[in-house]
Amino acid sequence: MNESHAPRTVPVPPGPAAQSAAGDPWVAEVPDNPVRDVYRFTVPARAVREATGVEDGQVAVQGDFGPGGTWTEFHADGDADRVATLGPLDPGLYCYRYVVRPAPDAEAVPFRDPETARPRLGTLFVHGPGADWLADTADGGALDTVEYGGGAASEALVWTPPGYDAARAAPYPALYLLPDAGRSHREWAEPGRLAQILARLVLDGDAEPMVVVAADGSSTAKDLVEGLVPAVEAAFHVAADRAVAGIGRGASTALEAAAAAAFTGVGALSGGLGPDTGPDTLRRVGDRTALIRVYGGNVTDSAYDEVGALEAVLTAAGVAFESDGSHPASGGTWRTWRAALRDFAQRLFRPVADHGPSEGHPPFTAHEPPAPGTAPTPWTDADGVVTFEAGPEFAAASRVAVWGNFGPAGSWPRTPMTRQDDGSWRLSMPLEGGTYHYKFEVDGAGRKDPRNPTSVRSEPAWSTFAVPGDTLRGRYTAPVPAGARGEVDVMAYNSTAADPDRSAHVWTPPGYDPARAEPYPVLYLQHGGGQTRSDWIEVGYADRILDNHHRNGTTVPMVVVMANGNGVDFPTEITTRIAPAAEERYRVSADPRRRALAGLSMGSGQTLSTLWAHPGAFAYIGAMSAFGGPPEGTDTAAVNAGTELLRVYSGDRQDFTYEPTLDLIAAMERSGVEHEFAPIIPGPHGWDVWQRALIDLLPRLFKAAH
Repeated sequence: MNESHAPRTVPVPPGPAAQSAAGDPWVAEVPDNPVRDVYRFTVPARAVREATGVEDGQVAVQGDFGPGGTWTEFHADGDADRVATLGPLDPGLYCYRYVVRPAPDAEAVPFRDPETARPRLGTLFVHGPGADWLADTADGGALDTVEYGGGAASEALVWTPPGYDAARAAPYPALYLLPDAGRSHREWAEPGRLAQILARLVLDGDAEPMVVVAADGSSTAKDLVEGLVPAVEAAFHVAADRAVAGIGRGASTALEAAAAAAFTGVGALSGGLGPDTGPDTLRRVGDRTALIRVYGGNVTDSAYDEVGALEAVLTAAGVAFESDGSHPASGGTWRTWRAALRDFAQRLFRPVADHGPSEGHPPFTAHEPPAPGTAPTPWTDADGVVTFEAGPEFAAASRVAVWGNFGPAGSWPRTPMTRQDDGSWRLSMPLEGGTYHYKFEVDGAGRKDPRNPTSVRSEPAWSTFAVPGDTLRGRYTAPVPAGARGEVDVMAYNSTAADPDRSAHVWTPPGYDPARAEPYPVLYLQHGGGQTRSDWIEVGYADRILDNHHRNGTTVPMVVVMANGNGVDFPTEITTRIAPAAEERYRVSADPRRRALAGLSMGSGQTLSTLWAHPGAFAYIGAMSAFGGPPEGTDTAAVNAGTELLRVYSGDRQDFTYEPTLDLIAAMERSGVEHEFAPIIPGPHGWDVWQRALIDLLPRLFKAAH
């Protein structure tokens, strides 16, 4: 395992109790963390044994923590309690569960705390901007149940609005909700959050006070019309003014019900077409109903094509309808359906002026995924949806996942792939702009994507790719036009290592002139433990970061040398071998005021040890995920006099060098070493943090000497 490409599991140190997820004592926000909304899941080993009988299996937290609400898995590790830490989480609601896998190729066994009555599927609400509509209110109405149907009666969940008055003159309109096949009606309450969504709308005056009824998932249109509706009208003060909406198969049932009985509005969420919802049925719905509105997720929604087909059939049948468009940020998940419920409820039982899609929702268009076997992979569409394919060579596997830095702040979850009819496996999810590294995990064993031509010298199973997008990493790791790029060369040098033949990668800026009068300033940039000279290029995309800074005019033209720091006395290696070789081969300065030294993790320790041993040899110092304070006897005055900039970077408590970095800062303050401590970068010990650090550091170099 390599510190650069995948996580080193270090449980976050315990601290004061923090607020946990609703009803789950195993979840708490990480205390004393400089970044908010990072959560720790702590599973007692005894609870795993008691709940499942599994003595020694891989415990994991599965949830919709992936991009766009993609269901993914974080391993929970430790000798006693099993711990998984992730975040920061964006504001909103998350669903999760605990599982244990007895063997790498075994099915995951879900479990819960045997000492609590909480359901296996838990929810975690993260407060913050944009999530107020999902938060609890002081008066959130009330949830009740009603039974309906003969024989083995079915149960429906009933929400009554704040201030519900069973004796008021005007009865309340009613909205009936149907889940998808195989889902419980209670999911409309949690994770559907219907009480919070409707209460907020009603209290803010954005929706009519209504009674909302979540029907049993096995209900047919006949069950709804002849069983549930009469039962609700008998038990609650509701009018014949009613609407219906459903997810997946529930959307088809909703349309069938609206064709058979009076409903003023119908909402079809991620579904709608079925054997009984052809053109004739849809025309009857159109004749009876004032509103038909269609909802769905982005192309990762398995019902995306079905939603587009429903709209086409409605159009061809001459049925008026409204399209909310495709939710741009999520697929067939509760993130999409909660937003649909919020939109649909505001349009019922009152005049509405706007009949168009929600802001930012594009229309449903024909989407043709890449043909099986298309190479190279992964493929990225124009909207940033990335599709991975593991070929039929893995057809015999029981489980294939993609393990990569797709989690919050560049963390490394395992995201399951879906088996295709031809024996291959696929996964699609939306990714923001930036660079990514990943490998397949086939029944627990790491395998390289054979269709991705990229390579990582230090970790042969990993592959990389970049996604364009308007994010910091997306902008700085995007390729610049060919004429604006620097050159990456390989410099051989004689090392102090036992095998003296070594090489370094060298980036020279566009227009590099080996004969120019003034030598270029030079940055020596070091890798971390388990890595080598090529990692800053192959995984860190440092060449693209340098290209973009140069093109933007934000950096002084410089040469950057990335050498192999493994197995050597680095202060001796850099001063007697690497730097002299660079000065001989390239037009770079030997003036300390025009030399910089920086590194990540192990490379930061090498950088700082060089600073303490040779103060003034490099005027600019950058230390990322840093450790290694000044030893006793350090000439602090010489360090300060010879250093123009000493800037330190760190991830948050997920970065296992976070505490050593704080120790470094404290040691420098005690010793009087002048330094800057950059704002904490959210994330673990990984490339997302180090790329951001490099992007910040480069414009600060050589300004005093320029």
